[in-house]
Amino acid sequence: MKRLLFGGLLLVSLASCRSENRPVFTWTPYDEAEELAENAAHPSRRMRFKLIQSQLLDKNALLQTISRQLEGFTEEDYRRLYPLIYEQDILTLQEHVQAGRLSYELITKWYLYRIARYESDRERYLNAVVAINPNAVAEAREKDRQRPERPHPLYGMPVLVKDNINTAGMPTTAGAHLLRENWTDDAFIIRQIRAHGGIILGKTNLSEWANFLFFGGPNGFSAVGGQTLNPYGRRRFDSGGSSSGSGAAIAANYAVVSVGTETSGSILSPSSQHSLVGLKPTVGLLSRAGIVPISSTYDTPGPMARTVRDAAILLSAMIGRDPDDPATAQSPESAAYWEALAEVQDLKGYRLGAFQAFLENPYYQEALDVLRSLGAEVVVFEPPKVDLDGFGEVLAADMKTDLPRYLARYAAAPYRSLTVAEIVAYNRADSARRIPYGQGRFAQMLTVSLSPEELAARKQRLHDEAVRFFEEPMQQHRLDAVLSINNWHARPAALAHYPALTVPIGLQESGEPIGLTFIARSFEEALLLRMGYAFEQAMQGRVPPSAYALDAEGQERNRAPAS
Repeated sequence: MKRLLFGGLLLVSLASCRSENRPVFTWTPYDEAEELAENAAHPSRRMRFKLIQSQLLDKNALLQTISRQLEGFTEEDYRRLYPLIYEQDILTLQEHVQAGRLSYELITKWYLYRIARYESDRERYLNAVVAINPNAVAEAREKDRQRPERPHPLYGMPVLVKDNINTAGMPTTAGAHLLRENWTDDAFIIRQIRAHGGIILGKTNLSEWANFLFFGGPNGFSAVGGQTLNPYGRRRFDSGGSSSGSGAAIAANYAVVSVGTETSGSILSPSSQHSLVGLKPTVGLLSRAGIVPISSTYDTPGPMARTVRDAAILLSAMIGRDPDDPATAQSPESAAYWEALAEVQDLKGYRLGAFQAFLENPYYQEALDVLRSLGAEVVVFEPPKVDLDGFGEVLAADMKTDLPRYLARYAAAPYRSLTVAEIVAYNRADSARRIPYGQGRFAQMLTVSLSPEELAARKQRLHDEAVRFFEEPMQQHRLDAVLSINNWHARPAALAHYPALTVPIGLQESGEPIGLTFIARSFEEALLLRMGYAFEQAMQGRVPPSAYALDAEGQERNRAPAS
């Protein structure tokens, strides 16, 4: 009996020692009434928040999931490793690992520590992360042990994933209160990332249901994660939608890269709002199987990163033909997009189209000057007038079919037979916590009445009009791509199934980021990446958010203004 008691005391003692050797982070909910009152006067209606903190997520549980994995990791370690990891790209991190300066375990711990450090700080939290992989450090340790001879560049790199993409070990909620216990298997693209050695670090917040829930509310809000905030100006600048958490997290250096999804602007918008590179691929290049849908016609996942090369590496790790998504039949089996970038020196021989209407924008004009300095010929054009009305009804009709199909095939058992009407009724039962901005788009799904023939005809009309929008000037002026700003031409690109790549130009006078967006023809991602890489190297437009950095002496920089 004494031996058993002693053994029990010893175990308690050892557990206590281990606990004391871990950093402890805590979160205390606070009265946000003053912050909400300040934002009520914001000039943008999208920034007039009703809620900021999540009413559902237990942030302390998330912080504990991090703390349990940080055995022996200290603030001193964080600061010592800071210059080796902060704002470093994938190939640089791999060089540090090969030289023995870093390990995959240390890289993973550093990012986890950083997430906890800022997300537990009332003045700096971003609500960017909604779940953490409880085995992330163990997986990184195994990557250190295995070390294959010629791994993919993504090997051992921590990746964050938008929370509408099925990921084993964490629920896939799409931000919805209803799906908070939606535990699933991996989506195809997640299996691909893991197969190439990537470590899924956690899930990111998003505009609920990928921004197809309410009309006129803020980007970046979900019932699960609360309001995503932009690190360049918390409560000042829009976080973009719907991959808002992915944008905020990568801008703030919470991981190496992240996966977003786009139907029309949901990668381009948050990427440009966070001084990031974001690629919306051609529909069908990457599998959508296991991703909560809006529209099987227009949805696609895509990479979000701090550099073009990192985006190319993540894209290459997700590619593959998936029998569960017939659209991927034209996708290559593999593509090492990043390898060709090292040879890119200039843009001589490229013809790029600039919109006449944007020439008064000084940041756009600056970007055009940089492209000209690289040898590109910039042709100014006026696009044809096209009719893109009716897109919202098409999305509602698609989601009305595609969402129940996802639930039946890929969701956890309790959700498989749910109807859209039942989801709407569930939300109405507690509108304050579940749908504070209403659910106008979901309600639209219940009333949309396009017949299959009418839906097909409208899709064809919209596709033809969008293709004409780009092809008339591209053929007339022999253009390789056209140049937009942020997500300003996301809709015609989506309707035409044309890929788009946004690359940082810099910060505007207000401090808000802005990006140059390249749009090319279907399956010309390699071309976009080459052009984007050349522009990025010359422009050097990526600017990290100053309030989430240490200064040269290793001290915390001034906090970002809130409003």
